[in-house]
Formats: sequence, structure tokens, C-alpha cells
Amino acid sequence: MEFTHLHVHTEYSLLDGSSKIKELVHRAKELGMDSLAITDHGVMYGAIEFYKAALAEGINPILGCEVYVAPGSRFDREAAKGAEDDSRYHHLVLLAENDEGYQNLVKIVSKGFTEGFYYKPRVDYEVLRTYSKGVIALSACLAGVVPYFLRRGLYEEAKKEALILQDIFGKGNFFLELQDHGIPEQQTVNTGLLRMSKELSIDLVATNDVHYIYDTDAEAHDILLCIQTGKKVADEDRMRYEGGQYYLKSAEEMAELFPYAREAIENTHKIAERCHVEIEFNHYKLPHFEVPEGFTSEGYLRHLCQEGLVHRYGEEAGKYQKRLDYELDTIVTMGFVDYFLIVWDFIRFAKSQGIAVGPGRGSAAGSIVSYCLEITNIDPIRYQLIFERFLNPERVSMPDIDIDFCYERRQEVIDYVYEKYGKDKVVQIVTFGTMAARMAVRDVGRVLDIPYVQVDNVAKMIPMELGITIEKALKSNPELKQAYESDDVVKNLIDMSMRLEGLPRHTSIHAAGVVIGSKPLDEFVPLSRGADNVITTQFTMTTIEELGLLKMDFLGLRTLTVIQDAARMIGKKLGHDFSIDTIDYDDAKVYEMIGQGKTEGVFQLESAGMKSFMKELKPTNLEDVIAGISLYRPGPMDFIPKYIKGKQNQDSIQYTCPELEEILAPTYGCIVYQEQVMQIVMRLAGYTLGRSDLVRRAMSKKKGDVMARERQNFVYGNEEEGVEGCIKRGIPEETANKIFDEMIDFAKYAFNKSHAAAYAVVSYQTAWLRCYYPVEFMAALLTSVITNPKKITEYINTCRVMGISILPPDINEGEVGFSVAGDSIRYGLAAIKSLGKSVIDVMTQEREANGKYKDLKDFMGRLTSKEINKRTIENLIKSGALDSFGKTRKQQMLVYPVVLEQVNREKKESMSGQMSLFDFFSEEEKKEYEMQYPDVGEYDDAQKLALEKDVLGIYVSGHPLEKYMDSIEKQTTARSTDFEPDEESGRAIVRDGQHYVVGGLISNITAKLTKNNQNMAFVTLEDLYGTVEIIVFPTIYQNVKPYLIEDNGIYVKGRASVSEESGKLIAEYIVPIDQIPKEVWIQTENIGEFTDKQQDLYKIIRKYPGKDEIVIFSKKEKAIKRLPAYENISAKNDIFNELKSLFGEKNVKVREKSIEKSQKKR
Repeated sequence: MEFTHLHVHTEYSLLDGSSKIKELVHRAKELGMDSLAITDHGVMYGAIEFYKAALAEGINPILGCEVYVAPGSRFDREAAKGAEDDSRYHHLVLLAENDEGYQNLVKIVSKGFTEGFYYKPRVDYEVLRTYSKGVIALSACLAGVVPYFLRRGLYEEAKKEALILQDIFGKGNFFLELQDHGIPEQQTVNTGLLRMSKELSIDLVATNDVHYIYDTDAEAHDILLCIQTGKKVADEDRMRYEGGQYYLKSAEEMAELFPYAREAIENTHKIAERCHVEIEFNHYKLPHFEVPEGFTSEGYLRHLCQEGLVHRYGEEAGKYQKRLDYELDTIVTMGFVDYFLIVWDFIRFAKSQGIAVGPGRGSAAGSIVSYCLEITNIDPIRYQLIFERFLNPERVSMPDIDIDFCYERRQEVIDYVYEKYGKDKVVQIVTFGTMAARMAVRDVGRVLDIPYVQVDNVAKMIPMELGITIEKALKSNPELKQAYESDDVVKNLIDMSMRLEGLPRHTSIHAAGVVIGSKPLDEFVPLSRGADNVITTQFTMTTIEELGLLKMDFLGLRTLTVIQDAARMIGKKLGHDFSIDTIDYDDAKVYEMIGQGKTEGVFQLESAGMKSFMKELKPTNLEDVIAGISLYRPGPMDFIPKYIKGKQNQDSIQYTCPELEEILAPTYGCIVYQEQVMQIVMRLAGYTLGRSDLVRRAMSKKKGDVMARERQNFVYGNEEEGVEGCIKRGIPEETANKIFDEMIDFAKYAFNKSHAAAYAVVSYQTAWLRCYYPVEFMAALLTSVITNPKKITEYINTCRVMGISILPPDINEGEVGFSVAGDSIRYGLAAIKSLGKSVIDVMTQEREANGKYKDLKDFMGRLTSKEINKRTIENLIKSGALDSFGKTRKQQMLVYPVVLEQVNREKKESMSGQMSLFDFFSEEEKKEYEMQYPDVGEYDDAQKLALEKDVLGIYVSGHPLEKYMDSIEKQTTARSTDFEPDEESGRAIVRDGQHYVVGGLISNITAKLTKNNQNMAFVTLEDLYGTVEIIVFPTIYQNVKPYLIEDNGIYVKGRASVSEESGKLIAEYIVPIDQIPKEVWIQTENIGEFTDKQQDLYKIIRKYPGKDEIVIFSKKEKAIKRLPAYENISAKNDIFNELKSLFGEKNVKVREKSIEKSQKKR
């Protein structure tokens, strides 16, 4: 007997289904089934993946969805009064019978999100009626509307609903669905359905509500439900699927469940045979670009390119006409004319609005058409970039142009595209966050209530590598394998995590991807609703591309904003506009600076690893920087020494055959770029450009079979396919094979040169600015991170190193962002808390129009209460922004409430036209009556800094730790930033379990009680670079509690605990910065001198007893004597005077003991 599962939830019923699609389809095949449906809750996220997986297994894919149907209208946002929770919506299973049915299903599912979303994506009978053609419906599980009434004994109402549904979908397209998972209610419902089927002659189908694949998956699925609902497995009151029957059962098991309804089993297969949907891939659905009258699309593109060619190359334009024509012909033949016009248009819009646009990224930079249209800004001729790497006539696939915009204004470009093509044709793209290996272990451990420390240990045994899985970790880490095999709790934890690992957890919106359709997008793909109500596709980027839709990446690149800002400040300084495009790319001074590793803030070159690489490499031209960016990645890093050796000693470079020299000379004999692989197979074996791109793809994707075939072609040639081969071209077999091996070796890491070149240009531009206009550059850089105190701290430290001082904000000099003040940088006003940009704009505009503010009263009088209130004024005073009024911050804080009241009173009086006595006074007399400031002096340094920190999130005029700088440098072995994941590797510099010493101020303390009612604390420690969390466990809490006071300076020695996000330090020893044990060293000429003065020394010791150790060093004998602990002294100033007069000025020194070492002895 044939049976098909028609009610199946996959991993895309997020955190409710746990069946991974490939495994599910494979299991159906094993069970001898020839078809299978997918019916996720309310969505079609998995439809295409399922479709492809099913066809690959030779199974007929039935595309469906279990939709939520609102009881009334989909627009109602309230359930009926007194209605139960489960009547907000009912379930209904829909299956696409044919292509029209699939189109309609896509529309129905989209409407649920775009029109009916209320808790769930809901549709209503109106939507179902409109799009019912080609759709088959089943009455669903207990949550369906027919079973809903049957469960309540309301047979007539159930019957009425069944008839409505049959009327909507048509006779023979609506079925009553029997299910049996051992739930008593299902018996009641099934009895009702059998009766109804006879009375109304509506056919039955039997389904199993599949949520996982094997019966053994019930536990893992239950854990998944707990993760979703935030419960623990042990909790009583929680959602669960009882009975363990929700797996993919065999036809025999299904037949056993329904011996009384054989036809219900057979109907499933009859329905399956009716369902056949054909999805077409790689058929382009590009929108049309409207061109000016008198032009065809192709004509207009050629016209724009011709103009661009002359503009770009001037007199030399003729030389490159051939290449331009060849590229244009390819673009026309491949059907991408509109594509280029669309991109040209929105880039032109961005530039016309003064929005910074990147020089290009990805392979598009290899195209002279892109360069002439000003889509990219890199001359492909100069840097030998290859067009076929971008558009290959022998491999028809959509070109991919990703564009960087100023990150603050990127949205304006997206809005322009929305306006131009219509909101229904432009949609953002969904992405799925999946359960990664470590996260799965942590989630499962939490739900199973396994102690945190044990879970943490297991999670940390999984390496932090790209693409790591638990299975790989078990193979690569013997420690994990041993724990798995020897501990049942760990074994269960890992087994369960492995079943759930890789499942999609939640949806989010792709950071940059936008789809533009030729028709409203719900004609092509189902739509969904993301955060902030943004409409997104339900398919991911790769699926969108396979379906032939146009996808663009609108990326926000902070660096572009920095360059634009710096250029504006430079223009102000020079008194005329300055353009970054006019700089010299062969400036020795800039390369020298890069080679010295002075690259803080320089795009792509500022990490510690990159700095040391640049110091070794000592780049002398842009090619070196391009190669540097390409090589500095995991994998190709192994070739760095060879590259540097070749650069430093060019005679040492050996080429396997002379033909390679021309191709590999720019990279000193190394294959660094994918483009070089293409050039080698063309030059040596006579491949066409397009064919060479296919070889490159095979190599980078490590396709073994293709590579074996291509090796044959490369060495021996292939006449049928028009490849000459190396031997015919006079290259010996052995040499050819050796070259092919080298290519394979390099190709897996080779980088796209066009992309590296584009980014190298941005790197060079930032380096040039840092070299010639360091103050403007750093001010722009600081402005770009104005909302991130951590980054501000980092860059302010860089400014200190560069000798640029930072001035506090100033209402009479400052701007919204950081600005240039001579050779210093003025703090940005926007960094002051509770001061919005609009308020600052009004303040600065008033200042520009009517001159600087003279004093508090003048300042308050010229602005309205909309701009200033007590909080604003307080924060301005605390930050130092009103220092230019010539009064101290303390004075201003005392006086401002009185002034504010006075100003407000005067404003009221003048509005009501009252004259005050004051109006009759002369200027001289007015002066006498002006506000008198009390003589209270200024806050002390510590208070002043604390107030700055309060309103700016950072210290400006100094740092409380400054006086301890030398001590901190010597004592600490790690900075706070070492506990943060590095931007490149994603790992912290400190290693888990190692010991470190950190020092800084306590900025926050949270005391907690442990489960055993003992005290512990979480302490935030702040050093000059940022903050780090310190955990103080009960074992040492009582001893160190007196030191744990906010703003206290302490050193902490402890053990690092590094998880996925960032590291913490588990404290083992804490000492206040000013209480570090010291040693007093006394030098004598010889032992005799010490013996003579011994008694006098003891007198001093008795006078000043303390904790500091005395060490005597005898010069002549080179002997050291440490006095016993009971002869320790207190190393204060008075003692030194007495010791120095006894032993001589230069013979007494004091030094701090090393915390790191002194603790080892304990």
C-alpha cells in the first residue's frame, strides 16, 4: 500500500520542528516512499531547499504550508470577547497542486505577514477564496477549525465550517484529516470526522504531525521546545508534545494506526500523484530601466560608456576602445544591460546627494564598463584586473556588484530605490541565525539543568574555528572525546546538542541585501516581516539568486564617512575644496609610514598582526598593499615568508618556467590572486578566458573530479574543447604537472584581486590622510565612533602617542563631531549625554549668526527652553563645554539655576511687554548688577574627572590613573582590550585558564548571593584602554571586600575565563594600587660599612615599622642580604631622608615588588 506524509514540519518551523531537510528526505527514501510534503507553520522558508533535496533523492516534492486562519478578518487585531487563546487563529494545511497553486500559495503565505500579522501570520477566508486555485486543503490537526468545534461537541458548527472550506477550494480539493498520536481528544475528533465524511461525502486523509525524524529524536525535540520557551526539561508547567509519536512513520505503522480507514491512507498517495510543481532556476527576472526618449536600453548604455571612456582616459581613450566594446558585447549578449543601468543610476543619485561611495568591491572592479560608468573607481588596466572574473560568457550567472556607501546615509540610497521601482518591488532579504556548536551545548546544558561549570568546560573544548561542528571537534580534540566516552552526563549533553546543532534559531534581516523585482515580489517569492516591520523575502540570498532575481548589496562602510569628513575639514583649512581622488598613489612618505607600522585607524591595516606584517613587508607601492590585504588571512599567511623573501631579494625568485615570470613578477613568484591562476592556464595551455574562470572556480571550491579532468586538459590538451595544452606549447610534461600542483596548493586560498585592489585604495587613502593631515584624520575617525566610548578611548590613546592633544568640548569652538583646533582635536559636542544633534545644530547656528556666547546668561537668553533645560546645562558645565566663560565649573554649577530662573522671568516679561526697572539703566550701571559668582574655587582633579566621565563616558582633561602609569606598566601582564575578541580572528588575546595581572579603577560592583548563601561579586575594572569584568568568588570575597569600593584603584591577579564573546578574570589576589608591597634597597661599599652602620639602621627601623622589606647590597663582595620580616619598615618619605643621610643620597632606592612573582611564592 502506498502512503505519503502530507503534514510535515521541518527545521524551518523555527524551534518547533527539528527535522533537518536533507536527513528527512533521505529517511523518506529509506522508508520506500516516492513523495513527501513540507508544511511548516505559517512560512515557506524551507520550500526551495526541500524541493532541491527531494529531487536529488528521486522523491516528488509537495510544497505546502500549515497556515494560520483568523476566525474573522485578517485585519482584526482582537480576539472575540471571552474567546480562548486557541481561537485567535486556526490551523489549515495547504498543498500546491500545480504551478498556479504554488504561485497562489506564495501569495497566501505573504498576505499572512504583510496584512494579517498578529502574534502569528494570519490569513482569512477572503484571502483563501481569492487564491484558492490549484491549492489542495486538509483540515489539519486538533488546532484546525473543524476539529476545534468537534472537540467541544459542536458537530453542526464543525460541519458548517467544513462546507465553507469545501466551497472555497472546490469539491475534491478539501479533505478531512485523521491523526492519532495517542491523545484522547483525537478519538473524539476522528469519530466526528468519519461521520462527517459519510454525511457530506468529503474524503478523508490520514496524516502524522511530523516534527522530528526518528522516534529516538523525541527527547532532543523536547529540549528544543524548552530552548524556545525558555523553560527547563524538569519544569512541570510547559509546552510539550506527549507520547513521542511525532516522527516520520513508515506506511506500515500508519496502516496499523488506521485499520478502520484504509481509504484515508490511500488518499494521501492519490493527492501526492496530483501534485506537481516545476520551479525554474536561473531564469532572469530583471526589472526594466526607463531610458531617455530616443534611446534603446543598449544604445543608452553604450552612449554613457563612450562619454565615460573619454572622461576617464582622455587622449588615450582610443587604446581601450576594443576592450570596452568586447565587454559591452558580452553584457548585451548575456542580457544584463538593465542591470548596469540600474546600478549606474543609484550610484549617480548617491554622488549627486554628496553621499560617499566606495571605489568598488568584489570582482566588478575588473570591468572597464564599471569604471567608465563610475560604478567603480579603480582603473582595471593599471592593476591588470580581469573582466571574466566578473562576467564570464561561458558561465551564465548574475553579475554581482556590491557597493559601499557612507554608513550614516546608506538608507537614503535604499529609499531612493524604493521610490524609483515601487515599494512592492523592492524588498530586503532574510537570513537565519543557526545554533552553532558551542551555543547548542550551552543551550542544551541550561535546559537539562547541568551545572554551569561542567557545561562551560565541555563548550570550551570545542575549538573556535570557522565551520566547526561538534562531530569535527570530537575527532580533533582527544580531551572532548575522552569526556564523551567516560561520562554519561557529558555523552547525553553532546548527543542531544549534535541533534540540534545547525538548526535555524531565528530570522533576521540581511545587513545589506536588497532584491529588486520586475513585478511585485510576491509574484516570485513568499514575503515575511522582520524587525521594525520591514518586509523581507522568506528565501535567503543564495536562493534568491538561483531563482534569477536581481540582488544588490548596499553596504555601509564607516571608513568612507571618515574620509569624507576629513576631506571637509582639510578643505576648511586650505580655504578651497579638497578631493581625495586627486592624491598621489606613489607617495614614498606614505609607504614609509605604513612600513613603520604607524597605521592606527588605517583601513584594513590597523590590527596588531597587520602592523607587524607591514613592518616586515615594507611596502613601496600599491601592488604590495593589495598583496598584503590578500595574504593576511588564515591559510595564505603560510606564504607570507616566501613573499617577503622574494621582495627583499629578487634574485632568489625561481620560476618553474619562463612564461610564469610575466604573470608572477608583481607578486615575487607567489600565486596570490585567483586572476593569476586564470592567466597561467591561458598563457601556458591556451585556455579561453571564460574556460579559465571555470578552472579557478573548481580549484577554490576544491572540486576533485573537475580538477583531475582539467589537469589532463592543462598538460595534454583537449582538441574537442579547443584547449591546446602545455606539451603542444613546448612545456615539458613534468613541469606542467608541477605547475598544476602549485596552482592547486595556492588556489584554495587565492584571493579576488579586484576586491583587494578596491580595498587597498581605501587603505591607501586613509594612510595618506594620516600621514599628511593627522589631526583632521583623527578628528574624523573619532567622530565616526562617537557613540562608542570604548573605541574613542582607543583612538584617544593613539592621539596621545601621535602627540595630538584632546581638548574638552567647547560651546564657542566645538561642532557636533570632533573638530580641529590648531594642532589639537576638540571633543565633539554630540558625545555629551542628553544633547541631541538637533539641539547642537541650533546652538552652533545661533553662534555662527550672532557671534560667540559671552557668559551663562547670554547663552541661556539666546536659546529657547526647547533647546536647554537644567539637565542640558549641567551636562555642558560638567563636560567643560562652558569653560570659555572664564568661570570655574564649580562656580557655574552653583549659579546656573538662579541665572536660568532670571532669564526665564525676563523672557516672560518681554513677551507680555512689561518694562523692568533694569531697562532704564545705562550699560555701566547694568554691569554692577550682574550676577556675582561666589568664590568657591574649582573641583579637585578627582571630582572634575568623575564629572567628565559621567557626561562623556570617558576622561578628557586627564586620567585618575596617570600618577600610577609607571607602576601599571610594570605590574600588569594584560590590558582590558586583551579580553575582547579580536576583530580579525574573533578570539581574545588572553588564553583560557592562564594567569594574568590587570590594574585599574573599579567602575561598578554587583554583589550576589550564591546558591549556598555565600557572598560573591562581579566587578567592572577600567584601565586606560577599556573595561574588563572581574569575578570575585566567595573563597576570597571576605578578605578583599574592604578594597571593593567604586573609583578605588586595584591590581587583580587571576585566571582568565574566555567564552565565545569575551573573557573575564577570576580573581585570586587583589591589592590596592597604593598598597603594593615595596622593597627598600640599600647599597654599601662593602660588608664592613654595613656592620658599622647596622645599629643606626635598626634605630630607624624601630622608629618606622611597616610591611616593606629591606635588601642590602654590598658592592665589593656583590652580596645580597634580605633582612628578616620582623625588620620590615614603612617606605614613606621621612624614612628616605634619614636613610639617605646615613648611607648617602645615591645608595637608597625603593621599588615595587612584582605582584606576578610575589604571588607565586605564597
